Amino acid sequence: MAMLSFSITSVNAQILKKIKKRVQETAEETAARKAEEKTAEAIDSLVEKPFKKRKKKRKKKEGGNEQNYEAYPESSNEEQLEEEVSEEQPQLWSAYNFIPGDKTIFYDDLSSEENGEFPSRWDLLKGSAQNAILGEESVIQLEDKTIIFPLMETKEYLPEVFTIEFDAYYPSGDTYSHLNYYCFRLWPEINNHKTAEGDTFKPIYLYNDGISFTRWIDGQARESKVRKSELKNSYGWKHIAIAFNKRSLKIFLDETQVVNIPNLGTKPTQFNLESYLYHDKTGTIKNVRIAEGGKKLYDRVVADGKFVTQGILFDVNSATIKPASGGVLKKVAQMMQAHTDLNFRIEGHTDSDGDDAHNLQLSADRADAVKWALVAMGISEDRFTTEGKGEAIPVADNSTPEGKANNRRVEFIKQ
Repeated sequence: MAMLSFSITSVNAQILKKIKKRVQETAEETAARKAEEKTAEAIDSLVEKPFKKRKKKRKKKEGGNEQNYEAYPESSNEEQLEEEVSEEQPQLWSAYNFIPGDKTIFYDDLSSEENGEFPSRWDLLKGSAQNAILGEESVIQLEDKTIIFPLMETKEYLPEVFTIEFDAYYPSGDTYSHLNYYCFRLWPEINNHKTAEGDTFKPIYLYNDGISFTRWIDGQARESKVRKSELKNSYGWKHIAIAFNKRSLKIFLDETQVVNIPNLGTKPTQFNLESYLYHDKTGTIKNVRIAEGGKKLYDRVVADGKFVTQGILFDVNSATIKPASGGVLKKVAQMMQAHTDLNFRIEGHTDSDGDDAHNLQLSADRADAVKWALVAMGISEDRFTTEGKGEAIPVADNSTPEGKANNRRVEFIKQ
């Protein structure tokens, strides 16, 4: 009887221990969810307005005495200040939750391409394409119904989790402007970019205000069209971003998510691009980047003590953060709200182009800009330190466009 009583007591203790653990886990999950909701509200408040101008503390001298000024003075007399520091960040898109992959596997740097020649990083399936200059930028021009696809070392180059980004130009000026669009195809099997009817994921047509596509479901073709009223009559350059995660597919046009397919029904292994243009117009694309996805941010911090991202983007030779960085910054802010014990040293890194001293200062300015972007999202300033590393610690060979893209990065190192 004594042994039986001891056994029952032991079992009850184990059950109570499991219940206590589950209650604790539920409480942690609730706290994390509330933290994410709080962060989302803070980010939403930034929509349609830029970050607040930040003025560093500085001092003026009066009769040999120094007087401190507040970091955010209501007014200031610039003639009395030794220096004026004003930094304004671009607005973040709270609805923009696209996060680029961790590792760049294809990046088309057109700066070294010869004007008028066929782009060296691509192959041609149909039509005609050439390198060109639009304004001051190097671009790829596509004639009507031209199909190109990236040259890769292996045919099945798209991983299980990947992102694809590029900029496309939508010409305007006549009544046929709305008929100009691009076609994006994902291919599940390799056979010279063709598969048997019924196995092919039908083309995704990218219009200036939305998309249309057809999928095969249970042997039946299902067509869908998604147009967004806020995108109508918007021409010129548009940023297109595609995210695939094992089975789901998301597509973004500029800051707007236009489609979220929970189950694509196929595993893509490669893609190509086609142009559809009217009245002798030419299609134009640039900045094509394919990247492999990875683990969640917090999982990377736990495993490695840091995480690295190429998804925080800046203007060329500038510390101005591009709005397309909003998805990554939002995730970082949510993680830090959910895990209040996390503090980071933010390191900026550059590729090897340019002067060493310039790159060192640029990387420091970029790290500082990332810090203040997160502070604007509600994260305490004292949870960060910043440092610029310049080009001193490359993670890839600077002799390739992909290597340079991976070296241009921001690292968050746990403190």
